[in-house]
Amino acid sequence: MGGSLPMRPGIGNSICRNRQSVPILAMEVIRMDTTTQPGSGSAPEGLWDAVVIGGGAAGLTAAVVLARARFATVVVDRGEPRNRLADHMHGYLTRDGMAPGEFVTQGRKELARYGGTILPASVAEAHRIPDGTFRLRLDDGRTLRARSVLVATGLTDDLPAIPGLAERWASQVLHCPHCHGWELQGRAVAVIGGAAGAVSAHHAALMRRHSSSVTFCVNGSEISDAERRRLTAYGVRLVDTPVTRVSSAADPTGGEPMTIEFDGGEALSCGAVFVAPRPVPHDAVLKMVGAGENPENGLVAVDQQGATDVPGVWAAGNVVHPRAQVVAAAGAGSTAGIGMAGWLLEQELSAAVPDQHRDAGGVHR
Repeated sequence: MGGSLPMRPGIGNSICRNRQSVPILAMEVIRMDTTTQPGSGSAPEGLWDAVVIGGGAAGLTAAVVLARARFATVVVDRGEPRNRLADHMHGYLTRDGMAPGEFVTQGRKELARYGGTILPASVAEAHRIPDGTFRLRLDDGRTLRARSVLVATGLTDDLPAIPGLAERWASQVLHCPHCHGWELQGRAVAVIGGAAGAVSAHHAALMRRHSSSVTFCVNGSEISDAERRRLTAYGVRLVDTPVTRVSSAADPTGGEPMTIEFDGGEALSCGAVFVAPRPVPHDAVLKMVGAGENPENGLVAVDQQGATDVPGVWAAGNVVHPRAQVVAAAGAGSTAGIGMAGWLLEQELSAAVPDQHRDAGGVHR
């Protein structure tokens, strides 16, 4: 397909039909017979079709989808994924046991194969400008312009303030029985409760399927009498004494490598500890552009395709779905990438119609 078409933001497609329409304004010209990449990865100053913020499973998957659809795509990522401290990941068909770092490395290679670009940076400021596009200032001073933005920046796990937890996070202190339970079968396991008491109780019950020795250190969690009876009947031991410290056993030879210390001096040996951290989404960019929140959970609201209520802005992965595992985050990224491709295509289709055939709202007649 030779020639060129005016590249203009238009109205959203069917998956964004409930969102505000974007006025069609004249912008850069693109060539449809080549990838519409505006410049090299070192100093991209032109208009990108899509800027993906965050280069984990969700961001890289979306970027590959967009790049394969021949949209100029750049991923802005500092290389610090949530699961970087873990040795392996599980539950991802054909990738079970892969190191998280290797997963990201392979994903970056796939993106490069389709002409995608990666910038080692983070976004310091984000604005939606009057023509419907976005201006993003990076922490290194560079500026990107984009027709669409996907935020896949993940979250931070805020651990209970118990000495010894943070330094053992992702090695001996874990958060997901589906990710780590199989590897701990037959070992003594402890679950330390916190603000998310219902989640901790669920973890204790789930780990009981892997071990005959599961202790739920309630640690102030609000657990109903009915739930206590259910857990006890299922074989979970409950301890109400507050936890004061988690440490490594002095001599784990022949025993378990960890010790949980309680207020009053008691101690419990175990092979691993599970906690339910408080998720803190990295949603600053979404808030900068005015994305609305879900009043039920305080997270930025997205539809089934990952679209926010800001035209041209999507979000995927843990930043909007804290409990999503790697495979679910990748799936959300794929869905968002397809949605973005459709939205961008609708803009170009509308922009291809001569002005005299469009009404005041930008819709062709």
